[in-house]
Amino acid sequence: MRKKNTLGLLSVFVLLIAITVYISLTNGAFDMTVGEVVRTLLRIEGDPKFDLIIFDFRLPRIVIAALVGMGLGVAGTVIQGITRNGLADSGILGINAGAGAAIVIFMFFFQGQLSNLGTAGIMLQPLFGLAGGLLAALLIYFFSFKGGRLDTERLLLTGIAIGSGFGALSLYVSLKMKSADFEMATVWISGSIYNANWVYILSMLPWLLILLPIIYHKAHLLDLFQLEEATVTSIGVRVEREKSILLLASIGVISSCVSVSGSISFIGLMAPHIARSLVGTRHRAIIPVSGAVGMLLVLLSDFIAKTAFSPLEIPVGIVVSIIGVPYFLYLLVKRKH
Repeated sequence: MRKKNTLGLLSVFVLLIAITVYISLTNGAFDMTVGEVVRTLLRIEGDPKFDLIIFDFRLPRIVIAALVGMGLGVAGTVIQGITRNGLADSGILGINAGAGAAIVIFMFFFQGQLSNLGTAGIMLQPLFGLAGGLLAALLIYFFSFKGGRLDTERLLLTGIAIGSGFGALSLYVSLKMKSADFEMATVWISGSIYNANWVYILSMLPWLLILLPIIYHKAHLLDLFQLEEATVTSIGVRVEREKSILLLASIGVISSCVSVSGSISFIGLMAPHIARSLVGTRHRAIIPVSGAVGMLLVLLSDFIAKTAFSPLEIPVGIVVSIIGVPYFLYLLVKRKH
């Protein structure tokens, strides 16, 4: 019965996501009719102008928004499950800050010099972001071990400290930039997918295809981690090993997302909470619903970001934060009662 309820709920989210994608494809600085979009997608009477709008601008942006939202939603569920802390997310752990610092360093040293490299030049930015996110995660992971086990309280405190350090590094490097590069770096750090392209999608897709199935396969362990550790160990679960696998998988997902979208906070906080309120406490149900919620939130936020102040555009991370900060405060108040 629960499985049927989860599938029904996912069907509703699929419908909402499809509606959002339709609105994003047809609306913008240049509005298109449904017929024009369909003919362009199906390659019927192709128009170069419509091809440019759909395949070079709108569709890559929609795909990245969907993948990033799904990835951050699922990873946030894992982090909250491991730490048993409903206020934990990738921003708090400092992974976003690590990826952001690496991108800022990339922009400082190489921006404007790699345009003649084509695809190779485009690939370098997300690779730098991925390396920075993984470096931050490894530092956090290393300092979070205490007495041969992963200390979840130390994990959060270390994450905040490492994130602050990388944030300070980003600020220092960005202040050394030329004005044009500084503006670009600021927009990226705020969370933006305005420069989405198919190469960015290809750079993050392998990580999601490999790591998300691993996380879902081990979802039942997140249910067990809500119990006392001695109880979980007594039933034969290798707690530290399984926590490490799940944490590293979620770190890989987060780093791949942040490397192409910048620092989009609060999705990993909000999506798991919304999913739990809809499907209960079983992580086998929470994970797919959280991914769908994250996908919908980022798609909606990106549409608002590009249309609310048209022709000006604001970073999608700012829109998410406008939603996320009140939600975070609501959760804090709720935990007090």
